Amino acid sequence: MTETRRARPLLGAALPLEGLRMHRGWILERQRDLELQDFYAPEVLDGDWQPLAEQIKALLDGHRGRLGLHGPFLGFRLDSEDPEIRAVVARRMDQALDVCAALGVTQMVVHSPYTTWSHNNLDNTPGARERLVERVHLTLRRAVARAEAMGCVLVIENIEDKDPHARVALAASFNSPAVRVSLDTGHAHYAHGSTGAPPVDYYVHAAGDALQHVHLQDADGFADRHWHPGEGTVRWEAVFAALAALTSDPRLILEVREPAGLRKGAAHLEQLGLAE
Repeated sequence: MTETRRARPLLGAALPLEGLRMHRGWILERQRDLELQDFYAPEVLDGDWQPLAEQIKALLDGHRGRLGLHGPFLGFRLDSEDPEIRAVVARRMDQALDVCAALGVTQMVVHSPYTTWSHNNLDNTPGARERLVERVHLTLRRAVARAEAMGCVLVIENIEDKDPHARVALAASFNSPAVRVSLDTGHAHYAHGSTGAPPVDYYVHAAGDALQHVHLQDADGFADRHWHPGEGTVRWEAVFAALAALTSDPRLILEVREPAGLRKGAAHLEQLGLAE
């Protein structure tokens, strides 16, 4: 009996406009997933972003891969204790969802509220963990309702998260198809190397099929490097073995600091037989 070889997952990319211009052929050739990284900054969201969106639309003519967007995150937290700041964050999310609606985006990345500081301190004060979740709900309730109506999913990305389960529980607490989980491999590897968090593949196992998005970047466990896969010490075989057990088909998005060399990391993962 001949064994059928399982298809390797297809890599996508997180790119700004200039990076999309560089790698448009590579994206379109295999209809790869794409994450747009032009619309998270306050000055962009407050400005006239429509001409930029039109340029991106033109470049994506013929693209049938899944389209995502990195949502706003600069200068704020989803769990702010200040209701006025929560109102600003809610407005930023609304602005970003305007972009999603204009471009047909079906997934938007938002940043986790969990920090290294909060890892133990949330349990140092009775009720603090529950109040954090409540504040995130207050911040995101309008965005979640709108995302549901649009068919867009907000995926919560780990930043400093030391406990891979807390973010998964936060996403589940919304009881909404519009809130799921993202994993950034470099952030997880930083937490593992610098704060005693578990290895990256544990984050995949903890999320299970709630995982719908992965930022693929390499690091050394010391900082958020955004190196090309193969340049750091992430155990890619373990990560992709964990991913292979999922049925949620998460978007596998290369997110590197040097977009011009994007395909270097893609080639490394392909040479390892892990992805295409």
